[in-house]
Amino acid sequence: MARAPLLQLNDISLTFGGDPVFHDLSLVVQPGDRVALVGRNGSGKSTLMKVMAGMVEPDHGERILPPGISVGYMEQHPDMSAFATLGDFAASGLDAGEDYRVERVAEGLKFNPDVAVATASGGERRRAALAKLLAEAPELMLLDEPTNHLDIQAIQWLEDELSTTRAGFVLISHDRAFLNALTRATLWIDRGQVRRQEEGFAKFETWRDKVWEDEDMQRHKLDRKIKAEARWAVEGISARRKRNMGRVRALGDLRAERAAQIKRQGAAAMELQAGPKSGRKVIDAKGISKAYDGKVILRDFSILVNRGDRVALVGPNGVGKTTLLKMLIGEEAPDSGTVTLGTGIEMAVFDQNRATLDDDASLWENLAGDPEMRVSGKADQILVRGQPKHVVGYLKEFLFDERQARAPVRSLSGGEKARLILARIMAKTSNVLVLDEPTNDLDVETLDLLQELIMDYDGTVLLVSHDRDFLDRTVSTTIAMEGDGRATVYAGGWSDYLSQRTEAAAAPVEKAKPAAKPAEPKPVAKPQKAGLSFTEKHRLEALPAELERLEAEIGKLEGLLSDPDLFTREPIKFKKATEALVERQEKLAASEEEWLALAEKAEA
Repeated sequence: MARAPLLQLNDISLTFGGDPVFHDLSLVVQPGDRVALVGRNGSGKSTLMKVMAGMVEPDHGERILPPGISVGYMEQHPDMSAFATLGDFAASGLDAGEDYRVERVAEGLKFNPDVAVATASGGERRRAALAKLLAEAPELMLLDEPTNHLDIQAIQWLEDELSTTRAGFVLISHDRAFLNALTRATLWIDRGQVRRQEEGFAKFETWRDKVWEDEDMQRHKLDRKIKAEARWAVEGISARRKRNMGRVRALGDLRAERAAQIKRQGAAAMELQAGPKSGRKVIDAKGISKAYDGKVILRDFSILVNRGDRVALVGPNGVGKTTLLKMLIGEEAPDSGTVTLGTGIEMAVFDQNRATLDDDASLWENLAGDPEMRVSGKADQILVRGQPKHVVGYLKEFLFDERQARAPVRSLSGGEKARLILARIMAKTSNVLVLDEPTNDLDVETLDLLQELIMDYDGTVLLVSHDRDFLDRTVSTTIAMEGDGRATVYAGGWSDYLSQRTEAAAAPVEKAKPAAKPAEPKPVAKPQKAGLSFTEKHRLEALPAELERLEAEIGKLEGLLSDPDLFTREPIKFKKATEALVERQEKLAASEEEWLALAEKAEA
């Protein structure tokens, strides 16, 4: 016998500010469902979840919740003003004597229930809201970006918790690994309609692309039919007029059908342009340490970041990732040790707290008010990579329309705010990109594009993220901050770090041998002299100038070969320039390898 659904929405329609959000939307959530709710930023995912939770009343349609079914919703910004501590809020829906439920969840999510609501950070408040939902254990959980503000260890705990629950849940998240591990079905909001597929998020993109491909084919067929009928209407309307008027009306119906089709929103036209190359050494940190109020954040840490490196900082919340990041880019001084920044650095910074945005100002004002983007005497234009561009035209490249351009930033969703910060960053050239939790709230398409931009970026990237899939796709080096001031550098992304750490932990430890009788003291061998020979030292000093010369020659040759008419006009010159370019590129690669080897030897 089939079980009754946990929740049902029938023919839901909703408008905000005159704009339709949903039209005749219907869906069912069954017992045990594990559903990913996906869609573009601004498509209405959070709004739909609030309708499901009964927090937003639709204009039309009905929400059916069977008697006795409990629904829990994780609020993004819960009102905690009536509670003294986060623990009081998290336990507010429990019966007396059930506080242990909150304590268990708090341990997994790594938050302190005794923290006062008045002093709690945004991240602590979100973790308390998540703890409240998990402790109450409703039959249906509605989770809106639950991994935001969680570190990787807490995300893995939550993943394990949800994988064993008997409750149904609907999940909005930007974390691919999290969605892939947990979901068995997908709800996709696209242009006010919801589609459902009985497969998890791992199959979503294949399904989405097939839907769009079929849609494009149907639109093409409809366009051809309209064109043929329109030609007939012009050529054959005079004969058998009465019968032909039926075809004319049918043509009108076809045109109405075509006009009713909502244009699919394209991908954000983001472009990340590197500025002039920085020096070869971008950051040289030697023996840096940092402590706050007696707590050691970092102890005797060293790293050399070279041009083109992609470096991630990972570790639990509160371990000091952002502090280390600020020290590496020169925003904060270490207590001891030195941090030397290379030459010619142009830095672009993505701040996880969105502090660079003025919530009360419009999107337009946030861009045009930036001193580095302002165009003198032209309030409707901004500088985009050195060229004036209309503010609205540029915002449209990031999927904002003219109405949004004049709206206050506070009206944007979290993902839309992230896109606006990316718009500011990408309007300027840079050669060092600093990203502190850039993936929070971004939709799948924007996240994919950001990954591609980072991989193609001809500069250096420093990144703090808890998104395991994103780390695996984008970074070449991982700094793992492990607490007690320890930070270790690993090659590769998150999965590489895990495997290297596992191998190190599994390495056999030699058993201690019984102490032998003291042997007769032997003469101490003279230590082998370390460091560079005189010739190597001289070569290391000469290489930077040689590398700069080769880069300049390559630049000139590339400029020459960019002339599209050179081959036909001067084929011999084209051939010689091509051969010279290949030769200098090979020399540059070999010289770079030599410089790195000598620099590492000198450091040792």
